[in-house]
Amino acid sequence: MKKNITLLLAVFLGSVSLASVHAQDADCSTNLSIFNEHAKVKNYDAAYEPWLVVYNNCPELHFATFYYGERILSHKIENATGDERTKFIGDLEKLYDGYIQYHPSRITKADVYIKKALLLYDTKTGTEDEIYGFLDKAFVEDRGNFKNEKAMYIYFLTLVDLNKAGKKDLQLVFDTYDNVNEKIEDEKAVLSDQINSLLPAEEAGTLDSKSKRTLDNARARVDNYLSISESIDATLGNLADCDNLIPLYEKNFAEKSSDAEWLKRAAGKMSDKDCTSDPLFVKLVESLHSLEPSASSAYYLGVLNEKNGKSAEAIKFFNQSVDLETDNFKKSRVLVKIATKMGKASAVNYANKALQFNASNSDAYRIIAHAYASSANECGTTSFEKRAIYWLAAQTARKGGLESLAARYDALAPSRSDIFAEGMSGKTITFKCWVGKSVKVPSL
Repeated sequence: MKKNITLLLAVFLGSVSLASVHAQDADCSTNLSIFNEHAKVKNYDAAYEPWLVVYNNCPELHFATFYYGERILSHKIENATGDERTKFIGDLEKLYDGYIQYHPSRITKADVYIKKALLLYDTKTGTEDEIYGFLDKAFVEDRGNFKNEKAMYIYFLTLVDLNKAGKKDLQLVFDTYDNVNEKIEDEKAVLSDQINSLLPAEEAGTLDSKSKRTLDNARARVDNYLSISESIDATLGNLADCDNLIPLYEKNFAEKSSDAEWLKRAAGKMSDKDCTSDPLFVKLVESLHSLEPSASSAYYLGVLNEKNGKSAEAIKFFNQSVDLETDNFKKSRVLVKIATKMGKASAVNYANKALQFNASNSDAYRIIAHAYASSANECGTTSFEKRAIYWLAAQTARKGGLESLAARYDALAPSRSDIFAEGMSGKTITFKCWVGKSVKVPSL
């Protein structure tokens, strides 16, 4: 009898437990539906309580708990103060850990670290050590998924600040600078592939709305990467002047003389900063070329010969560097680097060659646009004609997706009132200088 009572009690308790699980599942599903509907229309305050039920009791139920949870908590942070705001910031940081724990297919490790770093940065609640630490983990542990332009800049910015505070050495700054720039170039190459695949349809006028959005987004991201690259260069500033570079590389040369990657980066930095007259640059280039004859070493031999006034030899090595490169995207980059060493007409010639290997190389378009814009006083007989070349520069920049640069050139071109006063609406201006191109004046 006692045994039967015990068995009945166990069955009863099991039933109660199972019923409780079913009730909790139903409660979670109901609250999931409720907060989901509120969050879709950005009513995050109404979404908070039902979301909290799901987040606390069944976080594995649906990834929307974390997708919308991020937005709900961000809204709470924006509208809270004091201890309450601090609490919500901590809650959001914990949410990112839960996101990758319960729904790892929906978020990457890099994304988690980046989101944490940007949360601390944007809310001004983290130290530079903490922010840099998260971003360094993202870059080192999951570089392939480190794509956030803002995070790239903050990663380098905080490192430079930590160097100035004596917490990080200068070699790490230079190494990270090279790594981040390589990553930017890799991402631009991916976007260029995407852009190049859509260019024929755009030129034929057959691009559908979805593809146009993809194309516009890719061009905007290329523009963003260029802006970030310029900001990183500005942040590096005087840290990479010859007075710092030469002693640092001289100190490490004996140890690194058989490290092709180090030699390439050191020679590249000295070339970029015009430290090529120092004997160390010669040692770097000769070591690199003997160790690993490549597009890079041939390019730097070209720089050396150019520095020594041997233009014909320089051109020979520059062209050799193009021939040695087999990857079209890298070949296009080499041609762009050569273009930066040339006068305007030659720069445009090399930039156009670069476009033959990568039709959406934004750096090539930027070089051409700059060459046109810097010729304003050389082309045209009237002030209006001279300033009209900025339209050509703006058109060129837009072909490369460089909207911000195009806007700057448009602002320098004749205004609508200038067009009206000169009676030039809709007319074509031909530049008879080295540019040899025409531009149509906007119609009023």
